[in-house]
Amino acid sequence: MNSHIRSLPSGDLDRIDMRILSALQVDGRLSNLKLAETVALSPTAVLARTQRLQREGYILGYEARLNPLKLGLGMTVFVEVLLDRTTANVFDEFKAAVQVQEEIMECHMVAGGFDYLLKTRMADMAAYRAFAGSVLWQLPGVRETRTYAVMEEVKSSSRLPL
Repeated sequence: MNSHIRSLPSGDLDRIDMRILSALQVDGRLSNLKLAETVALSPTAVLARTQRLQREGYILGYEARLNPLKLGLGMTVFVEVLLDRTTANVFDEFKAAVQVQEEIMECHMVAGGFDYLLKTRMADMAAYRAFAGSVLWQLPGVRETRTYAVMEEVKSSSRLPL
């Protein structure tokens, strides 16, 4: 936990809820008993709180973090995408097409000199070139792309600062 003071988000979260969320971010496989010990509550109370946090959408799910190097996906490539038109239907078509491409890990609409920023995972540059030619440049509305191959991943985290 950071040393700076962070105000609680709006809603019904208290300090114990925040400690539960923090502990689960570090280890999503934490047993209810161990989680109860960590936040100094009974297992029944922690289970009820965790279920409420899931029901209210604070906890979106649980997943394993896989090693992309071991799975032959060691190259990360970020791509700036500029669309040819910025109309609602072009945005909708682009977003729908991106959803079904599993090589695209993340897609963010951004403000600035381009419309979307994509994060992709590939085996190598040859795989990226094949993906760019057969998929990326064929996405609806794409006018221009700029590619940034990652040379070194300095930090990668999905943990939120609580």
